[in-house]
Amino acid sequence: MYGSPLRDPHVSYARRREPSPEGAELSKDSEYDYVIVGAGSAGCVLAARLSEDPATRVALVESGPRDRKPEIRIPAAFPKLFKTPYDWNFSTAKQSALDGRELFWPRGHMLGGSSSMNAMMWVRGHRDDYDAWGEAAGPEWSYEEFERYFRRAERWTGPAGADSVYGTEGPLWISPPRALNTTTPAFLDACRATGLTELTELNGPDNGGFALTPVNQRRGRRWSAADGYLRAVGRRRNLHILTDARVRRLEFDGTRVAGVIADGVPGKLIARREVILSAGAIGSPQLLQASGVGDPDELAKAGIETRIAAPDVGRHLQDHLAYSVTMRCPRPVTLTGADSLANIGRFLLGGRGPLTSNVAEAVAFIRTRPELTAPDIELIYAPVPFVDHGLVPPTEHGITIGVVLLQPQSEGRITPTRPGVSAPPRIDPGYLTADADINTLVAGVRRAEELLAGSALAPYTSGPLEPYPGTVDDDTLARSIRGCAETLYHPVGTCRMGGDERSVTDPTLRVRGVQALRVVDASVMPRITRGHTHAPTVALAEKAAELIMADARR
Repeated sequence: MYGSPLRDPHVSYARRREPSPEGAELSKDSEYDYVIVGAGSAGCVLAARLSEDPATRVALVESGPRDRKPEIRIPAAFPKLFKTPYDWNFSTAKQSALDGRELFWPRGHMLGGSSSMNAMMWVRGHRDDYDAWGEAAGPEWSYEEFERYFRRAERWTGPAGADSVYGTEGPLWISPPRALNTTTPAFLDACRATGLTELTELNGPDNGGFALTPVNQRRGRRWSAADGYLRAVGRRRNLHILTDARVRRLEFDGTRVAGVIADGVPGKLIARREVILSAGAIGSPQLLQASGVGDPDELAKAGIETRIAAPDVGRHLQDHLAYSVTMRCPRPVTLTGADSLANIGRFLLGGRGPLTSNVAEAVAFIRTRPELTAPDIELIYAPVPFVDHGLVPPTEHGITIGVVLLQPQSEGRITPTRPGVSAPPRIDPGYLTADADINTLVAGVRRAEELLAGSALAPYTSGPLEPYPGTVDDDTLARSIRGCAETLYHPVGTCRMGGDERSVTDPTLRVRGVQALRVVDASVMPRITRGHTHAPTVALAEKAAELIMADARR
C-alpha cells in the first residue's frame, strides 16, 4: 500500500545460518570480543561504538527480522506494526486495579527494536530524574554528568541545534514536526491561555511547560536507532549483525558468562570479553531467569535451577500509564482518513504531508500540585481519536489529549512461567496499586478538560467521544480510567542498577555475582523518567560503551 521499502545497501546482515552478503563473515569458531543480545535502542549504540576499534570483534544478535517493512519508514503508520511479526505482542497479567483487564504491550521485534515502531518522540526528561539516578547509583549518573551523552547521540536540525545543550553531530536526527495538523496550533494556544510555560524546546533541564514534539525523523521519514547507528558502520569487517537469531540461554563457565546459544547459529557465540544484554525491560530479565539468575523461589516455581541467586531480577517494574481524553471534531481537518492515495503520493515523492506526522504532535508537562518541583503529568496532543493503540482506524474526526502518569508509585514485576524463553514471562506492572496514582491521573484529566474547555480548541470540539465519558464527577472518572487506561510503552527497572547489594546491576552495569556480563537497556534505570524512554536509553548506552571501552583499555 505504501510502496517499496527503503533499502540501505551499506548495512551488512546475516539471517540465520547465512553469511553476511557484505562485510564480516561468521567466524568458524564464532568467537567475538563482545556479544550483544538485542538490536534495539541500546544494542545499536553499543554495536556501533564498540566496533569503532577494528581490532575488536562484535556480534549483534537480534531475534527479529530486518527493518524492511515499509510502514517502519512512515511516521503515521506505526500502529500498523502492532500485532505483526515485527512486534513481540506481549500481554500483561490481569490488573486488579484496572477492572481485571489484560493490557496489550507492544515491543519492537526487529532491527532498531522499539525505536523502529514508536512515535519517534525524543524527550530526555527532567533534571530531577537523573539526579535520582545519581542518588541510587553514584554521582556519575547525575544530570550534570549524564547530560553530555544525550548530546553525543543527537543531530538536531532547526532552532534547538543552535543551543549548546543540544548535540548537532551525533547519529540520531531530531527535528520539529514537518507538517502540523491544523488543530495542533490551537492546542498550543490553549496551553498558552491557561498560563503554562511556553518552551522553545522540550529537552532542557526543566521540561515543565509546552512545546511541539521533537521527533526522530530525517526528511519526513522515521530515523530509528538502527538508521542512526548501524547504517554507517555496516561495512565494518569486525561487526557481524545476525537477525532472526533468538538467544536461548547464557553459557556459563563457573560464574563467568562465556557466550550464548542462539537459534540458527551453529555452536556457541563465544564472548572473550563480555556478553551484554540489551533485550529490554522484559527480554533481559527473562533471559537472566531462563539462565538461572534470579529469585530462587520464583525460579523453582517455574522449574528452573538456580545458578546465581539475584532476588531483584524482574522486580521494580515501572511503566507510564495513559488515559485518552477524546473529543469529536466538527470539522474534517484531523488525521482521520489521512492515508488517502494523494497523501501516500505526497509522502513517497517528497516525504511530506500528514503521513509525516508522528500522531503525537505537541506535548505539555505539568505539575498537578504547586509544591511539586517537577512535572507529574504529561499531556500529549494527537489530532486524531487515538483509541485502543490505533489498532482500529477511526471512522470520524476527533482529537485526543493523552494524560500520562509520569512518576507512578506503583511497581510490578517480571516472573518466569516455565524453563526456557519460548513461553512469555508473566508481566505484572501493578498499575494503580498505589492509591496516590489514581488521584494524580484524575487531577491530570481535569487539566486536560480545562484546555479543551477554552476558546482556542472550541472550534475543534463538539462533545466527548467514547470511551471518554465527558466531564463527570471524580468517582465516575476514576472508574473510566480503571476501565480504559493503557500503557504508553515505557517499561523500565527490572534489572535496576544501584550502589546497594540488592540491585541487579552495579553502577558500571555489571550483573552482580556474575563475571563478564552486563545489562545495558531501560531495565537498569533505577526510576522511570519524566519523559519518554528512547532518548535516555540511547544516552545510557553511549555512557555504557564508554565504560566498557575504558575497562578494555585497562
